[in-house]
Amino acid sequence: MRHIDVHKLADTAKFNSFHTSLLLWCGIIIICDGYDLAVAGIALPSIMKEMGVTAQNAGFMVSSALFGMMFGAISLGTLADRIGRRWAIVICLALFSVFTAAAGMTNDPYVFSVLRFLAGLGIGGVMPNVVAQMTEYSPKKIRATMVTLMFSGYAVGGMLAAVLGKGLIEQYGWQSVFLAAGVPVILIPFILKSMPESMPFLIKQNRLDELKSVLTRMEPSYRATSEDNFQIPVTERAEGAPIGKLFQEGRGFSTIMFWIAFFMCLFMVYALSSWLAKLMASAGYSLGSALTFVLVLNFGAVIGAVGGGWLADRFHIKYVLVGMYALAAVSITLLGYKVSTPVLFLLVGLAGASTIGTQIVTYAYAGQFYPSTVRSTGIGWASGVGRSGAILAPIVIGTLVGMALPLQQNFLAISIPAVIATIAVSLIRHERSASAKEVAVQRAAGQA
Repeated sequence: MRHIDVHKLADTAKFNSFHTSLLLWCGIIIICDGYDLAVAGIALPSIMKEMGVTAQNAGFMVSSALFGMMFGAISLGTLADRIGRRWAIVICLALFSVFTAAAGMTNDPYVFSVLRFLAGLGIGGVMPNVVAQMTEYSPKKIRATMVTLMFSGYAVGGMLAAVLGKGLIEQYGWQSVFLAAGVPVILIPFILKSMPESMPFLIKQNRLDELKSVLTRMEPSYRATSEDNFQIPVTERAEGAPIGKLFQEGRGFSTIMFWIAFFMCLFMVYALSSWLAKLMASAGYSLGSALTFVLVLNFGAVIGAVGGGWLADRFHIKYVLVGMYALAAVSITLLGYKVSTPVLFLLVGLAGASTIGTQIVTYAYAGQFYPSTVRSTGIGWASGVGRSGAILAPIVIGTLVGMALPLQQNFLAISIPAVIATIAVSLIRHERSASAKEVAVQRAAGQA
């Protein structure tokens, strides 16, 4: 009998067409996800004008999707550990595509909010699943880079929404950019055919022929035999309720710190995504110029995500994150002060890199922190708890906008969470992480 550690096989595999395909599909899914989320902020000035809603009510309308994301991240992240990631991802894609498109067919603020809530279930649920998928299958040496590169599709989706918004909203109305969100449903059959299932799930379901096929594609040097006995590390075998396992083996304090970091970062991300165009318009810029700032914000996010992932694979990911959160505090604060246009574009880009980009690297860190059997659950709960920050952000900033406060105070309110997140991440006990324990086991084996 030959014992095969599937995660060790994934860790040491060389990057090949299997990884390229997985990266491509997960990236496309996240681009669609990012588009669906950004589209509300892009269309917000037009929606407010056409529906005749106040800034505070508009904040509640945007938050309805984020409220759905909180439930989606927790329920669909956990569900994936039970029904498999592939089906969970497809369910999420169908939810956010269909209901975002449906939201473009109504002019009633309440119906709009309900449809955005339903879309939010899918938007929130897909994130922990694709992060867990990329983390599980990526070679260890480039894991953070792979996850952040994939997740940079989120910012690409935001840029796509801004570009389409500039071209479509004035000509066809805000509804057009929502209707475009229904297109990704045609991808579902291709995803089901191409996306591999989670390895621990296949072992649990005793689908060993399917597992052998996946392993052969992932690591061509692997030769399947009838004598193969597949294993996952003892430390990664689930015992009891998955949510309870997030607090076992000394992970409890760090789990809370992850939740705080996610809350604060998502507050900043959705405050900027929802209100940057409106704040810039109120500062005297035209709608087209204001949408350009959204484009720059998301371009900065791509740079921050890819650059942050590259740094995280070369330095300690925890301290890379601490530096990125500190940069967010500085850049967002400075957005409220009068500077030249080139400097303003630079600050907006840095804000995108250190908020949306940082959130993506934080997902990567959470993916490395938790054992694979509860990885979707761990990321899902952190993301779900963080969604309460995302829900509050449009409402809080919408209230401030309605109070007509100076621009500096609006941006200061967005930057304070960055300081809190910096402290939270610095307190995470990295020695309790799954990745640190793997290193310790490997060192012990080398000394034996």
